[in-house]
Amino acid sequence: MEKLSDFSNSLNRLEEALKVDKSDISRDSAIKRFELAFDLAWKCIKEFSKDQGLECYSPRDCFKTAFELKLIDHDEKWLEMIQSRNESVHLYNEKGAENLFSKLPEFLNLLKGLNENLKSRY
Repeated sequence: MEKLSDFSNSLNRLEEALKVDKSDISRDSAIKRFELAFDLAWKCIKEFSKDQGLECYSPRDCFKTAFELKLIDHDEKWLEMIQSRNESVHLYNEKGAENLFSKLPEFLNLLKGLNENLKSRY
């Protein structure tokens, strides 16, 4: 699945952005890379689910399906990630950007776990 390769690459790019010395530019870059990784994650779940005979149509729905398919654990952090992604498109202040940036390492770890589970199931 090509999307899975793109998802893996996006995680590497997010991880790379989080290793750079922090500045406004590196923070904003990491946030954009998170948005891309998140979007690829739920689209990979959507494709995988369809192969399993299940349909999901939104990020929240797809992450719920991922839990049902045992691709992810039930963890409130997934819900927090969905909320953070929804809010990220409306970030207009430093406080919001800093708050999201502080969560990215934890979100990256969750997404990496999903990626490994998808790879092992394909």
